[in-house]
Amino acid sequence: MWEKKKHIEDTKAVLGKGAEFIGKLIFKGNVRIDGDFEGEIFGQGSVDVGQGAMVKANIAVNSLYIGGEVQGNVDVKEKINIHSTGVLVGDARTPVFVMEEGAVFEGRSHMRDVKEQKNIISAVD
Repeated sequence: MWEKKKHIEDTKAVLGKGAEFIGKLIFKGNVRIDGDFEGEIFGQGSVDVGQGAMVKANIAVNSLYIGGEVQGNVDVKEKINIHSTGVLVGDARTPVFVMEEGAVFEGRSHMRDVKEQKNIISAVD
């Protein structure tokens, strides 16, 4: 699992369970989605899609953690992590793709070349 404590402290927005949003989300930091979201997501940070959440959106962010369901194409600069309860239906572009046992992925994945991946990882450290 990721650094949960730091992740929670840096959270800028939360869409709670039972809430619905349609539109465009642009942010810096971390966002947690536990409800239903439809539209587009662009951010300089990470998106955490909680278990039971439904996201129908094209997503461009630094990191994406999926515990619920995401339908749409995703372009992630650092890492995608699909937890055991997570579902991703759509194409994914990322240098690091982690799937736990039980996770579902239906689409195509595009991994950046190793040289570009090393540059991204060294910039993060």
